[in-house]
Amino acid sequence: MKKLLKRAALVLAALIVIAIGAGAYFVLTFKPKQQPASSERVEPTPERLARGAYLAEGPLNCVSCHSARDEHRYGRPVAGPHGAGGVCFTKEYGFDGRLCPPNITPDKETGLGNWTDGEILRAFREGIDRDGNGLNPACPYPDSRYLSDEDAKSVVVYLRSLPPVRNRVPEKQVGFPLSFFIKMVPRPLEGAVPAPDAADPVAYGRYLATVSHCRFCHTPVDQRYQPLPGMTFAGGMEHKGPWGTVRSANLTPHVTGIGQWQKENFIGIFTAFRAGLPATDPQHNTPMPWPDLARMTDADLGTIYDYLRTVPPVDHVVTRRPPPTGGATP
Repeated sequence: MKKLLKRAALVLAALIVIAIGAGAYFVLTFKPKQQPASSERVEPTPERLARGAYLAEGPLNCVSCHSARDEHRYGRPVAGPHGAGGVCFTKEYGFDGRLCPPNITPDKETGLGNWTDGEILRAFREGIDRDGNGLNPACPYPDSRYLSDEDAKSVVVYLRSLPPVRNRVPEKQVGFPLSFFIKMVPRPLEGAVPAPDAADPVAYGRYLATVSHCRFCHTPVDQRYQPLPGMTFAGGMEHKGPWGTVRSANLTPHVTGIGQWQKENFIGIFTAFRAGLPATDPQHNTPMPWPDLARMTDADLGTIYDYLRTVPPVDHVVTRRPPPTGGATP
């Protein structure tokens, strides 16, 4: 009887080892949902270059995220070569590991010089790199997938126009289970993405608010980074960095949000930064991309306001900079 029990225990242990090995193999070899990159070549035109520059340097935040930043000026404007690689996300930023925004200049060794237009489009709209691996949604491709086809092509034209810079950023370090969850986020586009009706301010404002990641930054999430139901645009999402912890503002049309704001007030808070960015202590800085959004036209900023007035109001008072000790805000 003892021999049978011992043999059964050995068999069970072997099955557990096999199951763990099979699970580890699955996790390591599992590929995210994807489709082949398009073989199309985007024709560069002056119109696309201008539009791509407006989007990538403005509402999409591509350049600021993928470039060195000046932490001593409010809003952390770009301080290095455009697109040569950004500030690494580490524990200081609330990230478990290390994630460095890559070089997106046309350098062939360290940037996008050997990528096809289709591979670039697939990366920033579907979250798949040229090797078929999933990208971390910290690169907000879940929002960028809503870019119209024409706007996405314009971004490619702009990226191709950047001066190539040889700069290899550090390899990413992402542990389990986050490394597996990253593989679950990408999904292929299901078809063509038309441009919004620019004559409809609410529709166009919804488009700009989506691709400029307003919803992403101003909607609180749970421990799995899933948006909390009924809290869209209600603020309170925590952003950690050298500035400490900052919570995003309530953008809903409730009195605790922007309910009492006039359109000119909303536009003015962005355009004020066109006159220059004040010097500041890095500990008092902000993750809000004021320099990028200040590049937007008054008309485009106004459509975002028009759209935000239509979202459900949420009664949510946000303490923007929570005190580190948990005491009362001074």
